[in-house]
Amino acid sequence: MHRSHLKSIISSLPESPGIYKYYDSDQHLIYIGKAKNLKKRVNSYFTKNHHENRKTAVMVGKICDIQYTLVETEMDALLLENSLIKQYQPRFNISLKDDKTYPSLCIKNEHFPRIFATRQPVKDGSEYFGPYTSGHMMHTILDLIKASYPLRNCTFNLSEANIKSHKFKACLEYDIGNCLAPCIALQTEADYVQNVKEIKSILKGNLAEVKNRFKVLMKKASDELKFEEASRYKRKLELLENYQSRSTIVNDIKHDIDIFSIVSDEKFAFANYLKVSNGIIIQTQTFEIKKKLDESNEEMLSLAIAEVRDKYGSNSKEIIVPFELDWQDEHITITVPKIGEKKKLLDLSMKNAMYYKKEKMSQYEKLNPDFKVERILNQMKTDLRLTELPAHIECFDNSNLQGTNPVSACVVFKDAKPSKKDYRHFIPTTVVGPDDFATMREVVFRRYRGLLEEKQPLPNLIIIDGGKGQLSAAIESLKELNIYGKIPILGIAKRLEELYFPEDDLPLYIDKKSETLKIIQQLRDEAHRFGITHHRKRRNKNTLITELENIKGIGPSTAKLLLQELKSVKKIRETKQSELREIIGTTKAKLVWAFFNTVK
Repeated sequence: MHRSHLKSIISSLPESPGIYKYYDSDQHLIYIGKAKNLKKRVNSYFTKNHHENRKTAVMVGKICDIQYTLVETEMDALLLENSLIKQYQPRFNISLKDDKTYPSLCIKNEHFPRIFATRQPVKDGSEYFGPYTSGHMMHTILDLIKASYPLRNCTFNLSEANIKSHKFKACLEYDIGNCLAPCIALQTEADYVQNVKEIKSILKGNLAEVKNRFKVLMKKASDELKFEEASRYKRKLELLENYQSRSTIVNDIKHDIDIFSIVSDEKFAFANYLKVSNGIIIQTQTFEIKKKLDESNEEMLSLAIAEVRDKYGSNSKEIIVPFELDWQDEHITITVPKIGEKKKLLDLSMKNAMYYKKEKMSQYEKLNPDFKVERILNQMKTDLRLTELPAHIECFDNSNLQGTNPVSACVVFKDAKPSKKDYRHFIPTTVVGPDDFATMREVVFRRYRGLLEEKQPLPNLIIIDGGKGQLSAAIESLKELNIYGKIPILGIAKRLEELYFPEDDLPLYIDKKSETLKIIQQLRDEAHRFGITHHRKRRNKNTLITELENIKGIGPSTAKLLLQELKSVKKIRETKQSELREIIGTTKAKLVWAFFNTVK
């Protein structure tokens, strides 16, 4: 019944900008979205196949009613969507989470406003500047303000009536020059408010205006022979110059701009915001976004822009972003810079977002080790273009010395960690001479024929240590077992860390710092170590057997028996004839004992 109701609503939707709201059978609001074209956007939820995104499929299955609101522009839709999401917090909508521990500077809404740092903004009409991710930078600004402007730090209610009634007395702060005692009417409210106005200009990055005023006042004081007063203004100018030199300067940008960037993975995204005013970065913050419906970076960044501009009351006419956004506003310029100062700012924002992501992921992984495993597996799935998580990986490597004592190793990683109990060695039985391709073909066939016969689970990924030749040999075995195409397989060339995929002539190169390549290298190195260790044991054992076979009358079976019992030639040499007799009999014991004990 409700499906026909939904079709009726969708068919009547206008092709205009707006927001749409989805409700479940209990009339609970479960999702709010924006659209440039309402009809096309809403219809896509019911016509697309969501089998790859279970959460979206679940949400669509719960939709029983749709409501919508038309707006004039895409920007209006974005702002309305953000406002409604904050108000109703629907189950399937993402939300921005900022770090509440970052301090801001508060200019209190009161007579003779105090200025102080706080981590808990209160909606009482006060103005807040920040937040400051760098405590050092915030205290630098506070020190500048305190050194340039004597302000009160008491909590008295300095109303006009209280001051006139002589309710207060000057305190120590007045005596030491940190306050001009407005509490006893030694400073007028107009003069105090002028100081606060200049402080706001500094906090907004408008240093030129304040510096020019100081220069005028300094010259005036000097002309009037008030040299101490002129010296104070000179010191304030020097403080401003010093603060400006310690700030991030963008020489060619004089108007206000907002810079946004975003990095994401399978579950989270992190959006960074920088505000530049008059060439100085005056504000920065990074938001964490938890994905709900596999939202795109464009969708999440749009939400972040609306949230930040609303939260901080930004009226910047230019917004810098890393990619094109599917919305326009005639009052705002959207810039995707490729070079120049703006590109440097965007890179700085991206650096902040990536660093924040790294720190957050590190915290999550310490509290939940399984989260790290899942993140790495998801990264490998993306990098290697797999259809499922590579929770079970097997890697093959061949070892031999000039064709002698060939050994193949198969190492197994489960959940991105070695599973040593599942490691296997293979001694080739059908290969004559040093033939890596034939050896790889045989051991891969034996490995997966055995797993199929024992009805054991097959791996999610096979890695062959070698280039195209070894990879092709392994593929032949998979085809013979009729499992080619059911298990992803790739080869890794040793010299350039090239990854080769079946039926693909060009190799894939992965970032050398990526965790995907590190796991593959670890698999390759572990297979090599495991194979070469066993190869050396076989070679050493065969060398010892050959030495014992030099004894006339002693064959390979007797040599192996002696080594099994006594472990080394040195031990055999030191063993008494009577003990040798118990192992290999009287006649052969005499031969062995005589060989090692006769003076040569």
